[in-house]
Amino acid sequence: MTNSPCTTENSAGPRAGRREWTALGVLMLPLLLVSMDVSVLYFAIPAISADLEPSGTQQLWIFDIYAFVLAGLLMTMGSLGDRIGRRRLLLGGAVAFGAASLVAAYADSAETLIAARAVLGIGGATLMPSTMALIRTMFTDSAQRAKAIGLWSGVMTAGVALGSVMSGVLVEYFWWGSVFLVNLPAMALLLVLGPILLPESRDPAPGRFDWPSVPLSMAAVLPVIYGLKELTADGWHVEYVVSITVGLLFAALFVHRQRTAANPMISPALFRGPGFAPAVVLNLVSAFGMMGSAYFTTQYLQSVLGKSALEAALWALLPSVPIGMAAPLATSLVQKGVDRAHVVTAGFAIAAAGYALLALAGTDSMWLVLTACGVLASGIVMVLSQMTDLAMSAAPAERAGSASSLLETGTEFGGALGMAVLGSIGTAVYRHEMPSSAPAPARETLGGALAVAGQLPGRTGDALAVAAREAFTSGMQGAAVAGAVVLTGAAVAATATLKRARGK
Repeated sequence: MTNSPCTTENSAGPRAGRREWTALGVLMLPLLLVSMDVSVLYFAIPAISADLEPSGTQQLWIFDIYAFVLAGLLMTMGSLGDRIGRRRLLLGGAVAFGAASLVAAYADSAETLIAARAVLGIGGATLMPSTMALIRTMFTDSAQRAKAIGLWSGVMTAGVALGSVMSGVLVEYFWWGSVFLVNLPAMALLLVLGPILLPESRDPAPGRFDWPSVPLSMAAVLPVIYGLKELTADGWHVEYVVSITVGLLFAALFVHRQRTAANPMISPALFRGPGFAPAVVLNLVSAFGMMGSAYFTTQYLQSVLGKSALEAALWALLPSVPIGMAAPLATSLVQKGVDRAHVVTAGFAIAAAGYALLALAGTDSMWLVLTACGVLASGIVMVLSQMTDLAMSAAPAERAGSASSLLETGTEFGGALGMAVLGSIGTAVYRHEMPSSAPAPARETLGGALAVAGQLPGRTGDALAVAAREAFTSGMQGAAVAGAVVLTGAAVAATATLKRARGK
C-alpha cells in the first residue's frame, strides 16, 4: 500500500436498490446488539453476583472487559477487514459473537463469564467497522449513503439506551443469562442472509499486514481508556495518571510506526482526504458531550429522584424519541443545499443548549432533565451522522474499514474523556458543597451518602440525604456549564474547520 493522497468517490455513483436497503437492515442487527452489549449488564450484575459470587475485582472485569477489548481491537479489525474482506470478517465476527453469547449465558463461574465477555469484545470489534465499511461500498450514491449512515448513527446511539432497558425487563422475568441469549437469533439471521445480500469488498492491493502495529495500537488505546474510566469512578490517583501517560507514549510510537512503515495498519494518507481529520476530531468531541451527560442523568433519576433501576431506564428512553428524527433531519438539510458546516454548527449549538437546560435542574426536575437529555442527544446525533458521512466519503472505498475503525476508536476515547472530565468537575463540586461535618463516605459520592443516611436515625439521616442530593445536583449543574462551554467552542471550531476543509 502506498501513502498516496486519498481520492474520494464520485458523488453520483450508481443508486442502490431494494437489495442494498434490505442488506442495510440486516447490518443494523449486529450494530444494535454490539452497542446494546455496552449497557446490557446494568441490571443483570446483581443477579450475576448472587449466582456466581464474583470477587469485587472480578465483578469489575465482568462489566468492563467487553468495552476494553472492543476499543483496543477496533483499528486492528478495521484494517484486517480491508485486507481479507469486510463480509468475511463480519460473518466470522458473528460466529464468535454468537458462540461467546451462548457461553456467557450458561457460564458457571466468574472466570468463564469474563472470558466470554472478552470474546464478545473481539466479535464486536469485527462487527462495528465492517458494517460501516460495507455501507460505504454498497451505497456509492452520496445522497443514499448519507441516509444510510444517518440510520447507522441513530441505531448505534439508541442501542446503548435500549440495552439497559432490555436487561432490566429480561432479568425481571427470566434469568440473567437471557440478556446474552437474545444475541443468537440476530446472529443466526446475519449468517443466513449475509452471504446472500452482502457484497464482498476489500482493498485490491493491501500489502502485508503490519503485525507490530497490533500490540502498539492496543497499548495505546487500553491504558488511556482504563485510566480515564477509573478516574471517573475512583477520583485522581497516581496509578491512573501513569496509565494514561503510558498509553499516550505508546500512541506516539504507534503514530511513528504508521508514518514510517512500508505497509502501515492505518495509512497516513487517510488524513489527507478533505475533511477526514476534522471529522474524526469533531466526532470525538460529540462522544465527549454524549457520555459526559450520561454519567449524571442515570444517577439523577435513581439516586436524586428515587426511581428504581428499571423505572429510571424506562424514563430514560423518552429522550430517544427525538434522536430518531435528528439524523434524517440533518441529512435532509444538507441534501437540500444547506452547508454541512452550518448543520454541524447547529448540531453542536443544540447540544450546548441541552447542557444549558441541564444546568437549570433542581432536585425535583425530572421533566427538565429528560428534555435536556433529548435536546442534547438530538444535537449530538446530528453531528455524528454528518461527521461519519464526511469521513467515509473522504476515505477511498479500499480503506473504508480503517476509516470506520478510526472514527469508532475516537468515539471510545471521547466517551471516556467526557465521563472523566465532566465527572471530575461534578465530583469536585459535590465534595465542596457537602458539609465538612458529614461522615467521610458521604463526602465522597452520592451513593455513599445515601448509604450512610440510611443508617442514621430520623431527621439526621434525612438531612444528610437532602444535603447529598442538593450537592450532587449542584455538581451536575457545574458539569453541565462546562459541557455547554466545550460544545459551544466545538460549534465555533466546526464552522471554521469544515469550511477550510471544503476549500482545499
